[in-house]
Amino acid sequence: MKRFLTALTLSLTLAANPALAASPSVSVDGTPVAAYATVRQNTTYVALRPMAEALLEDAAVSWEGSCAAVRGTGLDLTASPGALYLESNGRALYIPYGVLLESGRTLVPVRVLAAALGAEVEWDSATGHVNVTTGTDAIPSADEQYDADALRWLSHIISAESRGEPLTGKIAVGNVVLNRVAHSEFPNTIYGVIFDSRWGGQFEPVRNGTIYHTPTEESVTAAKLVLEGADVAGESLYFLAPTLTNNHWIMENRDYIMTIGVHWFYK
Repeated sequence: MKRFLTALTLSLTLAANPALAASPSVSVDGTPVAAYATVRQNTTYVALRPMAEALLEDAAVSWEGSCAAVRGTGLDLTASPGALYLESNGRALYIPYGVLLESGRTLVPVRVLAAALGAEVEWDSATGHVNVTTGTDAIPSADEQYDADALRWLSHIISAESRGEPLTGKIAVGNVVLNRVAHSEFPNTIYGVIFDSRWGGQFEPVRNGTIYHTPTEESVTAAKLVLEGADVAGESLYFLAPTLTNNHWIMENRDYIMTIGVHWFYK
């Protein structure tokens, strides 16, 4: 709740004071950093190279194929312009408005970069200044962070249900699963939700066996993003593709939330 209120305050202040939004200043441990910073969609973005070098003493920043890479002690980070996430130590951290590329600079949200490096961000609402306090270590690796079974089955159901859908559609399917885990009317584990056998089963891929197919790489990424807290589906507990099914019970009995790709989401 505290983080939400801070983010809300930041958004309202930036909207009310365009001067703050235009050119935020940034420091690391109180020392100003000569890093380009800008505000997009009420989010402070910073140039990846100078910020990474300021936060990690031995950071080596390079361009690898289509992505910027940062290597250093305990850190393996990549950010691809246009992607809705960056990867750090095998984990996927959500960036709702994507990694940006402006005037040759790779830009990422300062809060996401700080999280990847185990740092903390403080924002001064009066000046728009952002100070990042370095941490002792980068974030734990994927193997340390994710429960293997949870990641496995979430990846499988996302892939089976939304193969061919955009990344946000895949995230939304994962959101439905986790929303059910947290809801009293459903089993309280990812596996339990997916293999819930009531009413003939909850998910078609379980009935037809496609749940066991190898998940796509993007579906694995979507599962990681969901486990990290990425949320695009709100309170959705159900989804369906109206053009692909004759069973419209959900549409007739539940409240519509949104549409992503072929899927309609309901609560």
